Order: sequence, then structure tokens, then C-alpha cells
Amino acid sequence: MNFHKKTLFAFAVLLSSLFAQDISPFITVDQFGYRPSATKTAVIRDPQLGSDSALSFTPGSVYRVINSASGTSVYEGTPVAYASGAVDSASGDKIWWFDFSDVTTAGTYYVLDVSKNVKSYNFKIATDVYNDVLKQAVRMLFYQRAGCAKEATYAGAGWADGASHLGAGQDSQAHLFSAKTDESTVRDLQGGWYDAGDFNKYTAWASGYIEEMLLAYQELPQAFTDDYNIPESGNDIPDILDEAMWGIAWLKRMQNDDGSVLSIVGLASASPPSAATGKSYYGPANTIATIAAARAFALGAIVFSERGETAYANELYTAATKAWTWANAHPDSLFHNNSSTNGSSGLGAGDQEDETDYTRLGYFMNAALYLYAYTGQADYLSVFESQYEELPLFAWSNYMDQYRMGQNMMLYRYLKMKNVSTTVQAAVSTALDAAINRSTDFAGKIGADGYRSFIKDYNWGSNSYKSNYGLILNEAGETEAAEDYLHYIHGVNPFSVVYLTNMNKYGAGNSLTQLYHSWFADGSAKWDAYGVSTFGPAPGYLAGGPNSSYTWDACCDNQSCGSADNNAKCTAEKVPIGEPDAKMYKDFNTNWPLNSWSLTEPSLGYQVAYVHLLSKFVEPKGVMGIKNKNLPSTLKGINVSVVGNTLHIYSSVGSVKKVHVYDVQQRLVASKNGDAAEMEISVSKLPAGVYFVRVQTGSGIAVQRIFR
Repeated sequence: MNFHKKTLFAFAVLLSSLFAQDISPFITVDQFGYRPSATKTAVIRDPQLGSDSALSFTPGSVYRVINSASGTSVYEGTPVAYASGAVDSASGDKIWWFDFSDVTTAGTYYVLDVSKNVKSYNFKIATDVYNDVLKQAVRMLFYQRAGCAKEATYAGAGWADGASHLGAGQDSQAHLFSAKTDESTVRDLQGGWYDAGDFNKYTAWASGYIEEMLLAYQELPQAFTDDYNIPESGNDIPDILDEAMWGIAWLKRMQNDDGSVLSIVGLASASPPSAATGKSYYGPANTIATIAAARAFALGAIVFSERGETAYANELYTAATKAWTWANAHPDSLFHNNSSTNGSSGLGAGDQEDETDYTRLGYFMNAALYLYAYTGQADYLSVFESQYEELPLFAWSNYMDQYRMGQNMMLYRYLKMKNVSTTVQAAVSTALDAAINRSTDFAGKIGADGYRSFIKDYNWGSNSYKSNYGLILNEAGETEAAEDYLHYIHGVNPFSVVYLTNMNKYGAGNSLTQLYHSWFADGSAKWDAYGVSTFGPAPGYLAGGPNSSYTWDACCDNQSCGSADNNAKCTAEKVPIGEPDAKMYKDFNTNWPLNSWSLTEPSLGYQVAYVHLLSKFVEPKGVMGIKNKNLPSTLKGINVSVVGNTLHIYSSVGSVKKVHVYDVQQRLVASKNGDAAEMEISVSKLPAGVYFVRVQTGSGIAVQRIFR
């Protein structure tokens, strides 16, 4: 660099320091960043409707992309008015788009409004810009595990906690809800995940979460690695599969000997979770839980068979067929939890029962297609091909909506299957094409939303609909549009907020500070809002998002909340009532009567949909195929199984001399010496999880993985 250029550069740096730009909430970008090849659009907003309408921002004519390290401009352009200056209907904002897709060099940047001297949050451009975000999003499920210690090594010192719900009368000694004192109903139902902000475990929904994680892995195995810093990390199994296996192990505990699957386990709440002392109760088996579990088991059999883990795949296939047989023999077995009509009030919160014929049919069809893919048996295929026209896509004249995305994705998967009816495939393809290209939704609405991420309804859990729209548009080949839905969640929205908690350490400039959750509760000295409490909520939780139907409790309408103090809660803080749909949100976690849960409560359903979409855009760093050197067993003739609280070992190749049980961190947790063909070891004190059993006989050594 010559003297003249050095002088100009020094002068530019001096000016930058003298006139530092403020970050503007009106210039929204993906705060994590963009892939080099992605379309990159900053959305500039001028509020017209809603509580922020008194604010005003009109962009200048010159916008630049500035390299934050050097302070140099790498691109210059002019924002373009969205919809010729019309107000965006969802947000109530007037909007401009600033396209800087030509910037492809890796680095950290911000968008600068030159005349107003304000800028966006910093963002990166890199091929792996979302990889760390994906890790944190998957790790959310680790924080949601029941019966699993959150050691500081994995959880971080701020969110370390002991294993929850393993006390007297809790998950390992759960009673049937309708027979709370009948000891003959006691079941070991430990493990699984807290479903949302409450700590209940719902079978049908959990099966769906497992399915979504398995599909994300199956569709792009290289997107997932084995270094997410969960207890199983480093075992040569991608951590998303370890997480799915944690859920599968719980599903297997929920399955009865006849193949039916229990519907729910209701857990007590506390902050932290290990402080919960209330007893755990379960609901009876029902059709929806059983067929949902069959679906998860069958897909698991496919995925692990593809990885070469034959023994585990066969185990899951057996569980799937047992569930399938029972569900078909009992197609109308219903159980509404938390219902006053059947005496189940207080068992769980949300009701997962669904009596809609086409919804239940979709569950059966999906399970059948997975079983067909695994076995090639035509009877399974005929379940789908003889009834597909009863699904809403066909019954509603080639129409699909945002509430049945699982069925729609199933139909796309069917198009890729081999040895199926070409006639049915053609009919499904035609219907999907017509539905996705309707002018009123999906591909027909690309570009029809100011924040570039149209959804038809901002209902409860709108962030999951954003993810699902992205997934189905990606499936339909609209990859550029699909990625815009990620940008929305990452900050391109009316609040210029990343809808994930506590992510500033991972690149977000403005992430959510709080959410409705029993652990990260309002008023908690440690885990309330980030910046107010000691730690705030754990990183990576996706909140539900804007909800056009949000309102406070009805008692606030006429000040009838029971006391003056309760009535005062109604006006203690402003809540989003009467806002444009996309602004029906607030970063808060206040309980009754302001009822923040319909806005900020997380859900594993929201989370796995987001993980699935995000995985499509990470830099593939994983390795396809099985790598674990210990699996399958190194010695044939050894059978290892867990029944109840007992580990059974049987050898047909010589006496069992020694058995060692290791946890996923390779710590010895149980052992026994002997000299017989059969051996038993109590595992009652081991928490739920994955373990490795090393069996030594006179003929050699076998290593087998088990699930407690």
C-alpha cells in the first residue's frame, strides 16, 4: 500500500470512529448471515400500522455493504420499494428491499444507510454460516430431556441440573392416572423429552419429532456431525441420531407387550426440572399414539438399516409391526387426556387425540409407506394406493394448507419411491403441482410478502409454519424462496429479532431474551430474561412466534380476575392486542392473566421443523454411513437385552466370564464376573440413556449397544 492510499485509509478509519453509526431496527438482515451463493436481501421498514406506527423511517437513496473489519465498502446500491410503496398487509409496514447478492466473499459485514448514517446488525457471509446455529438448535432437545443429568460439561455451568423426575412415584415408578394408588399399574417410563414449556411427554407428538429428525438425517446425512457437545458426542453416531434414539428408547418403554403404545406421561414442573417432586401418571394406550409410534419405529428401521446397524433396525422393525398390528385391530381406540368428560383433567395440558378421519388415515398411510420401504411387501403399499384419494389434497380439489404439512411431505416422498404405481404417482404429482402453484398460497405467493416469507395464517406456532413453508417450497424446487423463511426467523421480521433464545454468543445481534417455560420461569433469579437474570434461558430455543389470536385472559376485559392484585396484573405491562398479524408478538414470559404461552412458549414440534429446514442450508461436514468400530457385535452368539430393570446376557459360544457396562462417555457404570452361559445384572440405578455392554467369553469379546 503506497503512502497516499495509507493516508486515505487512515482518514476513513478516523471518520468512522468519529461518526460511529447506530444500529437501526428498521434495517433488517439475517443476523447470522448468508451463504455466498444465496440471495441476500436486507428489508427496510417504515411502520404504518400497529403500536410502532408513530415511528418513522424513510431510507436514503444510497446503501452500502461495509466490511466490518476494514470499514471499506464492498457494494453500493439503492433500495427498491416493495409493492410500489403499498403497505405490507401482514406487518402493516411500508417496505424497501436492498439486494446485495453480488457480495460473495467470506467475511463479516453490515448494511449502511449512507445519508442517515445508521446500519444493520453485523452478519457473516460464509459457506458454514449456519452450522453452529444448527448445533444449538439440536442441543435444545438435550436440555428438554427428562431423566437425564445436564452436567455442566454439556449444558454449560448456567444450565447444569440433575436428572429430573426419577424420585419416588415419578417416571420410573409411574402409575396409571385412573388408578393412582394401584401398585399393579406401576411402569418404568423414564426418558423422553419435555414436550414444550410444560414437562409432559406426549407419545403421538414425540413420535412426530423423532420422524422429523430421522427424515432430516436421511435426506442429508452429511449435514449432521458428532460434535454437538451432548453426552453421546464422539461415539461415531451423528448427534441428531443420538437424540432421536433417546426418544425411541422412551417410545419402546411406552409400548405394551401386545404392541399398543401408552398415550401420555404427565410430569410435575419446577425450576430447575430436577426440583420437581410431584408424581408422574400415564394414560392408557390409544390408536393415535400406537400408529404414530409405528411410523417412528418403521422409519428408524430404515435409517439404521441404511447405516448398517442391522440388529437395531430389526429391533425397531419388530416394534413397528407389533404397533401396526394392534392399531389396525383397534382403529377407533380413543383417549382424550386432560378432559373433564372422561375424568382425565390434569393429565397433561394439550390434547393430542385427533378424531378427524383424514388425519388418522394419514398416520396409517405414512406408517404403511415406511413399512413398505423397509420390507417391500405389497400389502403395505396397497394401504396408501387404495386410499390416497381420501386425503384432503384430493378431497379438497388439489388444495393443501399449512396445517397438514406432514401429509403433504409424505406425498412428495411417495413420488420418489420405487416399484410403486406409476398411475398413482402421476395423479399425486399432478395434484401437488396444482396445489403448490395456486395463486393464493405457497409458490403462488413468492414475493407477495414484505419480509419475503408468506404464510397464510399467523396462528399459534407461526414460526413452525414458517419452517414448514420453507421445507415444502424447497421440496418443490423453490430453494431461493425456502431460504428466505430462515432469514425471517434469523431477523428479517418486523422486530428485527432472532426468534431463538440467547444466541448473541453465536452471531445474533438481537436474539430473544426470554420465553414461556417452567424452567426459565418469570421471576427466576437465574433463568428469567437474559440480561436481567443471571443466565437467562438456555440457547437455541425457538419461540412460537406471532399469533393473531393472542389475547389476555377474559377476566382482564372486565377486571374480574379475583382480586385487586390480580386485576392489576392485566395492565402491568403492554401486550400485543390489535396489532397487524406479524406484529402480534412480544418478548415476554408473563403467566396468567397475560398468558404469554401462546406467543413465546417453545415446542419440540416448532424446533424440529426449524432444524429440518436449517439442515438444508448448512455446509455438509458430516460423514455418510456407519463409522462405529464396535457395532455390530464383534462376536456372534451373544444376546444382550434389557427387561425392566435387569440386563440379561446369554451366550451360545461359551461361558460368560466378565461383563462391563459403559455409558456414552466410556465410564464404567456396572460390571459382573461369572462363569455361566447366562448372566443378569441390575440396572435399576442407571438413568435412561444409551449404554455399551462388553461381554467376554472363552471364545472372544462382543460389544453391543443397549437402551436403558
